[in-house]
Amino acid sequence: MTTTPIASNDTEQDWRPAAPSKLADTGLPSEFVLELLLKTLYVHGARSGQYLTDFIRLPFPFLDDQLLDLQQRRLVEVRGTQGSNRGAYVFDLTAAGRDRAREALAGSQYIGPAPVPLAQYRDAVLRQSISNVHVTQESLRSGFGHLVLDPELLTTLGPAVNSAKSLFLFGDSGNGKTAIAEAISHLLGGAMYVPYAVEVGGEIMVLHDPVFHRTAADDTEADDALADLWLDGGSSFDRRYVRIERPVVLVGGELTLEQLDLQYDSYTKLYQAPFQVKANGGVLIIDDFGRQRVPPRDLLNRWIVPLERRVDYLTLHTGGKFPVPFDCLVIFATNLDPTHLVEEAFLRRIHYKIHVEDPSRAQYEAIFRACCEARSIPFRAEAVEFVYQQFYRRLSIMPRACHPRDITDHVLDIAKFLAREPQLSTELLERACHSYFLDTTA
Repeated sequence: MTTTPIASNDTEQDWRPAAPSKLADTGLPSEFVLELLLKTLYVHGARSGQYLTDFIRLPFPFLDDQLLDLQQRRLVEVRGTQGSNRGAYVFDLTAAGRDRAREALAGSQYIGPAPVPLAQYRDAVLRQSISNVHVTQESLRSGFGHLVLDPELLTTLGPAVNSAKSLFLFGDSGNGKTAIAEAISHLLGGAMYVPYAVEVGGEIMVLHDPVFHRTAADDTEADDALADLWLDGGSSFDRRYVRIERPVVLVGGELTLEQLDLQYDSYTKLYQAPFQVKANGGVLIIDDFGRQRVPPRDLLNRWIVPLERRVDYLTLHTGGKFPVPFDCLVIFATNLDPTHLVEEAFLRRIHYKIHVEDPSRAQYEAIFRACCEARSIPFRAEAVEFVYQQFYRRLSIMPRACHPRDITDHVLDIAKFLAREPQLSTELLERACHSYFLDTTA
């Protein structure tokens, strides 16, 4: 689903990573680029200068200097040409070049877009910080227009979102905490640039993740045009970055403490960025908090410093530590009692605590009506009264915001099975509710 930015942005909205004019601007040693070329040719075979430019995402003049050096060392040779310039030459490894490439792969099997040094990544996060994104009362109402919420809840959510710090949503299961968290993430909107990978002291941390980093829909620049520009050394931005929608990272019960640090693969010699780094510039949702395989206190203690200072510290497999930005709105959502999960000292560090309560009768009816409209089922107010009388009161069940959605889905399923038009008749409604609610009196 493509989201429309409805929040204002006080940061440099047109900021984009400047295209490097010389190799030194990339922050990468020439030997690093040389080895990246060798590894790429080893894995992909003979390739043109155009292909290498597109794959490594550095201007061809930078790569050509290294290719000339490799040719002089008799590690690379020209196998043919597809045009009149060196960008069209087809380059391949010599026997000595393959030996040298294998040595480079033994140190790191990373091939792909040239990484961005850690210092440049920090600067990019700062320039696109989520703390500069703000929502107004009008944009908040619009962003939550698809949900039925108490106006007082929206009044509290606005400042919480603008704080770009931390938010604790608690309340009974089924009342829309996850839906609220996801609506907040879409509310922020906008786009930003993230690098494909980050270089840290010679090590590579892979950052770009297609699961969480969706390419911005309004990014209209054609790769082919950029590739042509980069053959001549020109481009409108540094192509080691990709333009994405502000990320939304949602994790639930599968989260472990180890996943909040670098994930090192001893075979590839590469690191995967943890969830909170992938969420930089966006929203990190910890769903079903308290049901993780790690004790809540351990998980929260891990984030005391990042939540306060907006800086996290990651550990390399060698034991070395380095700081990375912690620039995301963290949303904890739980149906457990917060006072039983963590101590008061930590709750104090979570700036906003919001109770998502059961819907009132009027809100419940509004939700039911919206669910019927979405499923083309004629709405009947009598259906709500039937559910309240025959199930909530008789079985002493509390109404939840998710119930209308689930009940109407059951009505659709039953009507389809019976080859009938879906409607809120007493028969279909009773069947739907009996198959949904746990009725031990039947």
